[in-house]
Amino acid sequence: MENKDDEVKKSQVVDARARNISHNVRCTECGSQSIEDSQADIAILLRKLIRDEIRSGKSDKEIYKKLEEDYGETVLYAPKFDLQTAALWLSPLLVAGAAAGVWGYKKHRQKTNVHIMALNLVRGVPLTPKEKETMLDLLTPPPPQGVTPSLWNRWQSR
Repeated sequence: MENKDDEVKKSQVVDARARNISHNVRCTECGSQSIEDSQADIAILLRKLIRDEIRSGKSDKEIYKKLEEDYGETVLYAPKFDLQTAALWLSPLLVAGAAAGVWGYKKHRQKTNVHIMALNLVRGVPLTPKEKETMLDLLTPPPPQGVTPSLWNRWQSR
């Protein structure tokens, strides 16, 4: 009874590992599906190969390495990190960092300019026309949204 339970557990472990590996391997015939989801002949053969490799005692890394050697790097969904793929892996971080830097710089400049202008006003230093315009833009409340004056009201206000 124990042997049968051990065999069932071992079979479940093999199936779970095989499914996990199969989800990370691209079908060479379909291209857009994993071999776990594909019903192509090559996908069925690769799933059988993976199960056989697991039963023979190989680790997941060894199986991935064998698949990569036999079918190329494109068979794996997650390409390895090396000098050739560094730009691909790091580009989202570089773009996010650049965007954060631009945003921070603009915020810093805006705060700095407003503070300097406010200090100049308190000290009695006259503002340049550009500084006056900036202060008015910052201090003037925006017009109410959605309310457009009628043509008659606009004509009367002239």
